[in-house]
Amino acid sequence: MIISDFTLKKQLASGELYISPIEERQIQPASIYIRLGNTFGIVEDNCDGILQLEKEIQYKIIQTEKYLLLPGQFVLATTMEYIRLPNNMTAFVEGRSSIGRLGLFIQNAGWVDPGFEGEITLELFNANKCAIELKYGRRIGQLVFAQLDKDALNPYRGKYQGQRGVTGSRIYLDTEISR
Repeated sequence: MIISDFTLKKQLASGELYISPIEERQIQPASIYIRLGNTFGIVEDNCDGILQLEKEIQYKIIQTEKYLLLPGQFVLATTMEYIRLPNNMTAFVEGRSSIGRLGLFIQNAGWVDPGFEGEITLELFNANKCAIELKYGRRIGQLVFAQLDKDALNPYRGKYQGQRGVTGSRIYLDTEISR
């Protein structure tokens, strides 16, 4: 079940759901707006031009109030908000329609597991033929929350728990290999 603004406000007030910083106007009828942070990350160029999933990828981290996202460019960004989900709640990261209409794709992996804590790393891609100026504090997307029928047996305690700022892929830490 999607959680309403009434319940979101109640859970925020009780501390069951934690989001900081947050302003009242971010709370929408069935979601909470998330804002763009001031940290961006781009994959460092490597000499062979191949990203290998088994090796750690290096990122160039940039802190700035404005970032110019060029046509066809991919960048990681972070939210201003630090969140902590209870073990009986999940969230979906959704882009804003107004931004999507400009050709800015907000994420590839938009699921936040129960028990997650940290800032949300966003995957941004400019599909437009023009550059897009990204500004710190701009509403960039929204979190839609859903209640689980019971507490998760194994809430999130993974490799991105507690992340702050842009966090690059940690897929190289995966120990399972499918064949």
